[in-house]
Amino acid sequence: MISQYIRRALEPVVQRAAREFPAVVLTGPRQSGKTTLLKTLFGASHGYVSLEPPDIRAAALSDPRGFLALYPPPVIFDEVQYAPELLPYVKEWIDAHRDRRGQYLLTGSQNLLMLERVTESLAGRAAILRLLPLSWRECLGQPDAPLPWEREGEHSPRPELSYPALWQGLLRGGYPELVAEPGRDRALWHGSYLQTYLERDVRSLRQIGDLTLFQNFLRALAARSGQLLNLTDLARDLGATVNTVKAWLSVLEATFQVIVLRPYFVNVGKRLVKTPKVYFTDTGTLCYLAGLRDPEHAAAGPLGGAIFETAVLAEIVKTFWHRGEEPQVYFWRTATGVEVDIVVEVGGRMVPVEVKLSATPRPAMASGILALRQDLGDKVEVGYVVHPGEIQLPLAPGVRALPFAGL
Repeated sequence: MISQYIRRALEPVVQRAAREFPAVVLTGPRQSGKTTLLKTLFGASHGYVSLEPPDIRAAALSDPRGFLALYPPPVIFDEVQYAPELLPYVKEWIDAHRDRRGQYLLTGSQNLLMLERVTESLAGRAAILRLLPLSWRECLGQPDAPLPWEREGEHSPRPELSYPALWQGLLRGGYPELVAEPGRDRALWHGSYLQTYLERDVRSLRQIGDLTLFQNFLRALAARSGQLLNLTDLARDLGATVNTVKAWLSVLEATFQVIVLRPYFVNVGKRLVKTPKVYFTDTGTLCYLAGLRDPEHAAAGPLGGAIFETAVLAEIVKTFWHRGEEPQVYFWRTATGVEVDIVVEVGGRMVPVEVKLSATPRPAMASGILALRQDLGDKVEVGYVVHPGEIQLPLAPGVRALPFAGL
């Protein structure tokens, strides 16, 4: 059990959804804090049933109506992906009591199959929200902190985050159990997590016969984090077919383990790269798969830049999802290799974010953002060069250096 509860940015969103919809579906990876959040907010008002134990699952499947009568709403059904057959009967109950809100709170750690079932059964009746591992805002006790481009003119105090503390945190990752209990053995936790994930989620989503090959695929993907993803090369290195690798990637995306970042297109007559990039959702998972066990090696090694870029992207993506919004996030790269790491689309405007591992920002680091502005003109807002140091200063017209803690 987690010793201390860490406040989540999604809390007010879940409470609002429970006031407005008969059902709320909370998805996200295993151990991201879904059950803890629902029990903290609704433990006093709702019953609780986990559908993971085989006997409970069997009871739910053999007599769904009887099961729902045994556990009447308001109720939290945990790990509902184990008994999706319940959902049509939940719909039946909701349709008979349309005026009652927040009656069924469901959690699930698989996006693919569960969302198919939810949209079939509970369309228009359920709010679907996503809870990822902790963002740095949540870890530092500022879950509602705005993103830098949202706080123009506001001088909110920046949290203290030293370089060693940053890399310790990147190595640990954002899973609540590890954040709340800093003394835990990181490598042991991540190793157990991946084993559980492989055995339960991966096996149930696809008939993956060779789990060892899938583990090799995870490691190969970690080594390519933040790079343009060439599936043909990856398949050849693994001795697998391209279609197999594509299917495996879709499993990782469906179980919230990776973020697939797609290129930003707009017809400006330029040859732009069309290949996506893949990032792990959690920097701790990435470091574990890459075999990195101490902060010095992680920061100074060949994956240092990719790990830091993963942290910046994940922070932006988590901040949006934890407000109940879908992030519109891309990268921009021309065929000649001019690139902006992250482009955030906000209300038809583009916010460019470049990520640099050097703690000493220089004007040359703004070149990608300036090239993007030259191509897209007024659509491009003030850009940011995010770095792991302490310095905040202008680098070029409309480009600012921003410490990671200021993100």
